[in-house]
Amino acid sequence: MTERPKTSHGPTGAKEPIVFVIDDDESMRRALTNLFQSVGLQVEAFGSAPELLQRKLPDVASCLVLDIRLPGVSGLDFQSELAKSNIHIPIIFMTGHGDIPMTVRAMKGGAVDFLTKPFRDQDMLDSVVAAIERDRKRREADKIVANLQALFETLTPRERDVLALVASGLMNKQVAAQLGLAEITVKIHRGHIMKKMGARSLADLVRMAETLGVHRPKPSDLQT
Repeated sequence: MTERPKTSHGPTGAKEPIVFVIDDDESMRRALTNLFQSVGLQVEAFGSAPELLQRKLPDVASCLVLDIRLPGVSGLDFQSELAKSNIHIPIIFMTGHGDIPMTVRAMKGGAVDFLTKPFRDQDMLDSVVAAIERDRKRREADKIVANLQALFETLTPRERDVLALVASGLMNKQVAAQLGLAEITVKIHRGHIMKKMGARSLADLVRMAETLGVHRPKPSDLQT
C-alpha cells in the first residue's frame, strides 16, 4: 500500500501538498479527484492547459497529472512551456495512445512517470507520492540557496573576493598576496565572512561557496 502523504491539520491550503490534474475528459478528472482525495491530498482539476496558467500556483509541494493529448496545447508542448517559464512542477503523464517516442520525449523533459490508460490506481498513487516528494526536496534545496544568497549579499565586495579565494583552497598568506593585503587583514575579513554567513567551520564556508557557485575571481575582477 502507498503510504498516506502527511498533511497538516491547520487551515485548508496552509502547507498541504496539491495535485493538479489536466484532462479534457470530465469523467477522468472526477475519478482522479476522488482517488487523490481518498488519501488526503488536495486536488485541483482543469480541462485544458491554459486554465492552469490562469491560476497562481501556491508555494507548496505539488505535482501535475497531465493528459498527453489535449485540445489546443498538447501535454508535451505544455511541459516545454512550463520549463521555459521556469516552472519546475513534477509531471506525471497519462495517455490512452502512448508510444515510444512520446515516452522518451516526456522522460527526457523531466517527467516523473508515463502511465498508459487504463492504469492501476495504485500505480498512479505511487507516482504522485514520488512526484510530491521530489518537489518537496527541490523546494527545500531552493530555500537553502535563497537563504545563503541573502547572507552573501551582506558581504562587502572585498569580503566576496576573500571568500572566493579562500573557497578555492588558498591560505591566508596566498590570499593576501593576491589582493595586495596584509595577512592579518585577510584574517579579519575571514572572521567577518564566517560570522555573516553563519559558517561554523572553514569546511562549512567552502560548502556554502560551492552551493552558491562562488568561483575564484580573475585578477581583473578583484577589488583594488
